[in-house]
Amino acid sequence: MSDLARFADVDPLKKPVNTLAIVPQNRKITALGRKAYNVLLSIAQTQGFEKEFYRAPLSEIVSGIDYGSNDIELIKKHLKAMATTIVEWNSPTTGEGSKWTVCALISHATIVKVGNQIFIEWGYAQPLRQELLSPSVFSKLSIGMLSQMHTHAGIVLYEICTRYKTVGRTARQNWRWWLPVLTGQPNSERLAKTEFRFFKRDTIKPAIAEVNAITNLEIELVEFKDGKSISDLQFFVKSKAQVALPLKTPTQPVDMSLIKKAIELDIAEDKAEELLVKYGDAAMRDGMIDLEARVVRAFPAPVRDPYRYLKSLLAGDHQKQLDEASIAAEGNADTTANDAKQAATKKLWRDEWLRRRREKVISDIKNQSPEALKEFEAELLNEMETRNAHPSLIKRLQSSGWDHHIVRHLMIDFYARAVIGENWDKPTPEELLDIASEERPRV
Repeated sequence: MSDLARFADVDPLKKPVNTLAIVPQNRKITALGRKAYNVLLSIAQTQGFEKEFYRAPLSEIVSGIDYGSNDIELIKKHLKAMATTIVEWNSPTTGEGSKWTVCALISHATIVKVGNQIFIEWGYAQPLRQELLSPSVFSKLSIGMLSQMHTHAGIVLYEICTRYKTVGRTARQNWRWWLPVLTGQPNSERLAKTEFRFFKRDTIKPAIAEVNAITNLEIELVEFKDGKSISDLQFFVKSKAQVALPLKTPTQPVDMSLIKKAIELDIAEDKAEELLVKYGDAAMRDGMIDLEARVVRAFPAPVRDPYRYLKSLLAGDHQKQLDEASIAAEGNADTTANDAKQAATKKLWRDEWLRRRREKVISDIKNQSPEALKEFEAELLNEMETRNAHPSLIKRLQSSGWDHHIVRHLMIDFYARAVIGENWDKPTPEELLDIASEERPRV
């Protein structure tokens, strides 16, 4: 089944055109914030326009957290940002929307605990309430696809380009019009000093790549010059080949597991999201695994600044990828494309092999007797203490056991090294061939 087949939503989000090109007035809109807002709006539209306020379990809005007191503070921060972020609501096409409004993303939010379940209640400002919940002109969006995206610019481009996929192109606008819309940043002196080449490199190109890789659209940037300088931008849009969509999935909650894990490693939330947006989910997840392992080893010295260490790690891997891409670009274009495709395929094989190996190790651990598990946990704890592991990791192992998500990978590595060997996570060429020979490997 095509990847796109996973994204048939029960109720696609109907996002009014006036909300597609919003420009924040007083604070930055983050990728997580925009995704959470889309989830709230989708739930509200499903519940109906008649309600004065809306309620949903917290677990339907965000996932990947334990809902402890610290987690609630994290949720409060995002809700507070939505209730206090003033935005200018614009259509991507000048004059298309029925009105111009300045308003907060939501009018209020309340956290309510009923029994053992936590609910979020929220509402919308009266001037936009009807247009938000029962729009007449809108972009029909897949929450499933949005849930897979990680950059604010990518999310915005997908939302805008979906609106104009039947037209084949977005409206043509000055590139500085696109700047606050795609970055999610308020207009400021600092933003005004941004050069187009950096905006294109850091924001536009990654966003285009993300939309083309994840969604059912293919988009292309078109630049218009005024003399020698770029003046206006436009995006050509076309739908990818139609695929069968037999499955339907409910609205996807926003995954906050990576942000929470970063906070547990003493990285500030805003810094964590900054790295997540810049380097992506996969790189961030791998980087934090390396960081946690480095914290546990505490060799050759303890990690003094987890954020700087992780940033350096991600930047190094990112630069290595850029260097390899640059070298490849100097060669034959066809050969480069073929080599890149082969490398990507081999990576999928390795990832699938490692996924299966980890599942097997986890299964073996869980099949141990309670007494044996206690011994393994004690040995892991002793290793962590010997290597001056971060106190939060030690505390979590002691209080929650090896299967807690922030220490599970440490037990997997510890157990596998003891039972299989130091190279337990490195496949042999024969093992990769076994994966490759399967008719439809799950990747």
